[in-house]
Amino acid sequence: MSEVYRFMWAELGLDLEAHDVLIGVLGKTYRDIYLSQEKRPEGMNYFDFVMSEVHGLRIKELLEEKQIGRKIIGSYCVFVPEEIVLAANATLVGLCSGADFAMEEVERLLPRNTCALIKSSFGFKLGKVCPYLEIADMIVGENTCDGKKKAYESLGNLVENLYVMDLPQVKSDQGRSLLKAEFGRFRAAVEGFTGITITAESLKQAIQTVNAKRKAIHRLSALRKADPSPISGLDALLANQVFFYDNPARFTESVNKICDELEKRVEEKQGVFNEKTPRILISGCPMAVPNWKLPWIIETSGAVIVGEESCVGERGARNLTDDSGNTVEEMMEAITNRYFKVDCAIFTPNPDRLDHISDMFETYNADGVIHYGLQFCQPYLMESMAVEKALEEKNIPTLRIETDYGMEDMGQLKTRIEAFVEQLK
Repeated sequence: MSEVYRFMWAELGLDLEAHDVLIGVLGKTYRDIYLSQEKRPEGMNYFDFVMSEVHGLRIKELLEEKQIGRKIIGSYCVFVPEEIVLAANATLVGLCSGADFAMEEVERLLPRNTCALIKSSFGFKLGKVCPYLEIADMIVGENTCDGKKKAYESLGNLVENLYVMDLPQVKSDQGRSLLKAEFGRFRAAVEGFTGITITAESLKQAIQTVNAKRKAIHRLSALRKADPSPISGLDALLANQVFFYDNPARFTESVNKICDELEKRVEEKQGVFNEKTPRILISGCPMAVPNWKLPWIIETSGAVIVGEESCVGERGARNLTDDSGNTVEEMMEAITNRYFKVDCAIFTPNPDRLDHISDMFETYNADGVIHYGLQFCQPYLMESMAVEKALEEKNIPTLRIETDYGMEDMGQLKTRIEAFVEQLK
């Protein structure tokens, strides 16, 4: 990275030495995993560029937005409506939580057996290595699980302007009412923070902008139904990860451009893997950058990933928001309806998620499901048993994996996954 970027990072208060280490490890990991792939679509060059500039050009763009008075709002969860943020002329960015960092310091604030994702979010803050976190004017937390709910009490002492959104745990009329009220409260907080009143015109435009991103991802997902698969699961995951922090219009254009290329590949029966390669659906916890461990193991073990039932995947982008309303109130209802369909494991009971996994298995012509649970993530680990039982009753081969961000279990995971893939063959 250039000295200009180093000066920028210093201005943000990052630990430059620690940040250099992080960027070095991130770059090497990316090159080893992504650039070593064969038959990659040319359109992935854009995402390679994004990853090379993940803490450079994009941060520079966000700083320039701040200089003209635009607020930057950071979030950790797909339940935070980007539509509301954009409608108030602010920018929503996803925050760092996909790798271990500063764990000794983290475990002075959180129990050791805390979910890896939560510990990671603290590690990036305590280690002062995440420019997205440091650049954010407001950070939005959400009470998805007990771990996050209690962790935000500690995070509030480390950051300025932490806003915590409550979420329902049951899909009922009362649960929907809670979500509607919380989105109304969030809208008021964003309006107060930005000094901009959300209008019907601005909200409709914001809904259309976010829907365009989702439609591009839908198009990409649909192309993965083909056999042979025109794109690897790793590359598709990367697009889903970049969804959360890239410029929305540029992201949409770039994904649609790669889809144009993939359509030609499908027509010509060109794939990144051979036809009849075992097809895997991943289900479970989200995979934030740079959490590529499990997908890399799967796709170097003789299989191809054809879909992700995940927040960083279909669960996060599946539904569009109805933009037919003419008033702010009508569109806020539509936003509530859209996000209430998200079938996160926080809900109990959660039959919609079981149906969704089965539907995805059929839709993407999968041969097996690998359920991914982060260590100590209680909602997804506890629900994984119900998922496995439901899928086995439908004769769908299923493998439950529990892991974290560390590399110590790589050999064990590869052995188990290779055996599962061999079974599918």
